[in-house]
Amino acid sequence: MSPPPIPGDPGEREALAAEYVLGTLEAGVAAAVAAALAADPALRAEVEAWEARLAPLQALAPPEAPPPGLWDRIEAQLDGAPAMPVPMPAPAPAPRAAPWLGLWRGWALGASAVAAGLAGFILLQPAPEPRLMTVLLTQRDAPAWTVEADRSGALRLAALNPRPLEADRVLQLWALPPGATVPTSLGLIPASGQVTVTPGTIRPEPGMLIEISLEAPGGSTTGRPTGPVLFIGRLTAAGAS
Repeated sequence: MSPPPIPGDPGEREALAAEYVLGTLEAGVAAAVAAALAADPALRAEVEAWEARLAPLQALAPPEAPPPGLWDRIEAQLDGAPAMPVPMPAPAPAPRAAPWLGLWRGWALGASAVAAGLAGFILLQPAPEPRLMTVLLTQRDAPAWTVEADRSGALRLAALNPRPLEADRVLQLWALPPGATVPTSLGLIPASGQVTVTPGTIRPEPGMLIEISLEAPGGSTTGRPTGPVLFIGRLTAAGAS
């Protein structure tokens, strides 16, 4: 089944460009968008605009060092790799092999054993959990915050266009897991800069709604937002197809 054509509606095209940049499109649709970029300057401009808006997402995923003991575990797997059988050529008159031929064969067999052991090690590892992220939008669908859940379950937030708040107002973070009817408060957050929040009773999951509401000093005490919800988004697995 071929992917649907690129839509002509401006709103749908902008949404398509945003999802293409976020990496949440199905593989076939993403390929269709990539193919259309060369011949569609307007679509290419929308994609470039979203890439500029979402550039702060790169700061949310800093490089991570391999876990301690990783190389030791790989070596342990390789030590137990079975030796590769050496094929025996049929007896036939042949010139004496060059002195380096035995070294080459030994290296090739060793490399094959290493590759087999490394492949077995990789196949035995559990698949990593997908990264969850979202962009919180304003009521006018303008990107305002980026949110990413790390492996520990913490949420890392970064404001795209920080703006000062009135002295008698604060921002409160909320999460609504799929199937839940009442949001869970994740506490107060600063209006600008970056912040990491660790939920105590819930764990980030795909489809979880993230909201930021405007509240009186101290935040809501009712278990629900009492002020307007300024920013909202839904966690999605990065690169989902």
